[in-house]
Amino acid sequence: MRVFAGTSGFSFDEWQGHFYPKGLGADERLGHYASRLHSVEINNTFYQMPKPALLERWRDTVPDDFRFSLKAPRRFTHSRPLKAEGETLEYFLKAASTLGPKLGPILFQLPPFLRKDAPLLGEFLARLPSTLLAAFEFRHRTWFDDEIFTLLASKNVALCGGDSDERGHSPPFVATADFGYLRLRAESYDATSLRSWSNRIVTEGWTTAYAYLKHEVYGPDYALFLAAVASGAAEPPLPVELPAAAAVAVPQAHPKKGLARAKPRVSEVPSVGAPKPVRRKKAG
Repeated sequence: MRVFAGTSGFSFDEWQGHFYPKGLGADERLGHYASRLHSVEINNTFYQMPKPALLERWRDTVPDDFRFSLKAPRRFTHSRPLKAEGETLEYFLKAASTLGPKLGPILFQLPPFLRKDAPLLGEFLARLPSTLLAAFEFRHRTWFDDEIFTLLASKNVALCGGDSDERGHSPPFVATADFGYLRLRAESYDATSLRSWSNRIVTEGWTTAYAYLKHEVYGPDYALFLAAVASGAAEPPLPVELPAAAAVAVPQAHPKKGLARAKPRVSEVPSVGAPKPVRRKKAG
C-alpha cells in the first residue's frame, strides 16, 4: 500500500529556517515542500471556493506522484450542513478536478454541534460522483454507530480517523472504504507513537492511506518520519525525542486478511464508546 503523509497546509512563516531554508520565497514553498513530502491537506478551501487558476499553478508545481487533499468549503458543512445547492457543489467539484490525477480525497469536516442525521447524510452522499474520493470527519459522537459506518461503506467513503490533542475526543478507528484518511492532531509525537501509527495504518488493508499532521513547527518532521517508517525506509531523526508518556497512544493493530473480508475495528475512545463492528460489502 502507499501512505501519503503530509501536513495540514504548507505555507507557514514559522517553518522558515527549519523545514524551509532561510530566505525561501513564499512562491517557492510548495515546490520545496513537494520535494520532501508527497501530499498536503489544503485548509483554505474551507473558507473560500478554490480558484481553478490557483489549483492549476499548484498542479504544475508538484511531481506526478503528489496528492492534494482539499477540505470542502464550510458552506457545505457548517453554513447549511449537507444541504448545499446542487450548482454550488458542482462548481466546487469541477474546480477541484483542475488538479487532475493529483487530486486526493475531499474532506468534509462537520461541526461539533451537528448531531447524527443518517437520511441527510445519505442524500448528500448520493450527490457525490462515484469516482470521487471523499472522507467525512464527524465531531459529534452520535455519528459513531453501525448505521453510519454501513452507510459510508456502501459508498466507499472514508471515516476520518486519527487522534486529537484531547484524547477523549479522538474518533473511533473504523475502515469504511478501500482507502484511509487520518488527521493526527496531537501537539507532539515520539518515534514510538509514530511507529505505532504506521503499523496501524499499513496493516489495515487499505490500498492507499492519507495521513496529515498539524502544521506546527515540527509537523513536517513527524510527517517525514511517518512516511519513512510506512515505506520501510531509514528513519530520519526527530527534532525532539519526547518521553513515551507524552505522546498519544495508539491502539494495537490485529492482523487481518483483506479489507473486504474483515470487520471494521474500533479503537477504545473513552467519551464515545465502542460501536459494534459492522460487516460491509467490498468497497468499490
